[in-house]
Amino acid sequence: MNSVLAAFVQQRESLRYLLTIGFAAAIVFGASLPAAAQKGEPIRPRPPTPITPPMRTLPPPSAPSISPTRPSSPAHVPAAPAATQSRRRSTHATVCGNPKVACNTIVTFEPHDLPFRMGEDSAIVDTLPFYGIILKSFAAKDDDCEHFVSEEERLAAQALFPDHKVFSSRCVEPGNFYYTDESRGRTVRLSDNKRIMAVYAGATLAQARAFLAKVKATGKFPGANIRRMTAGFNGT
Repeated sequence: MNSVLAAFVQQRESLRYLLTIGFAAAIVFGASLPAAAQKGEPIRPRPPTPITPPMRTLPPPSAPSISPTRPSSPAHVPAAPAATQSRRRSTHATVCGNPKVACNTIVTFEPHDLPFRMGEDSAIVDTLPFYGIILKSFAAKDDDCEHFVSEEERLAAQALFPDHKVFSSRCVEPGNFYYTDESRGRTVRLSDNKRIMAVYAGATLAQARAFLAKVKATGKFPGANIRRMTAGFNGT
């Protein structure tokens, strides 16, 4: 009897201990439940939090390497043909100083011009230097085309020197021939401020001096003087 009573008492104590443990667990567990569970509402599982992969840090892009660029070479421009260059300027023309000898030239010269040999490919021509003797000159503006030595006076002088061309200048005008004075180491274009009448005296100074004596012997040109000259034409 005593043993049964002791077993009963032990079981009761064990049950009380279990109830105490369960009650304490229920209090702790209920405090940690969400509000919905505490109210008796069904608990829905929380969707899983997406896991964001860690950001990968990329190195900054390197600046593109720029190699120095050489400037492109200019396009090759072919040289102008020889015929085109010769049309620009010819400085090898020779004058025809004797009016009795035909002048081999393609140009038609006026009677008062000193002719020179001019080819087909010549557009700008300067003759080789020669010597002339100025028979008469007077001042005139380059655009004064009304004053010049008359053709009658030139023909009268030509009659005195049949083997040497007597020529006279005109104003500066397209198509007109011009004469320059090279005597003083620089080129002076006589048509710019003068009108002249001159006679061809040769290719050398010695020839010019010999012919000057003949000019003065006529007594008609007391102021006659020698000049180293060129003739020219600009047909552009």
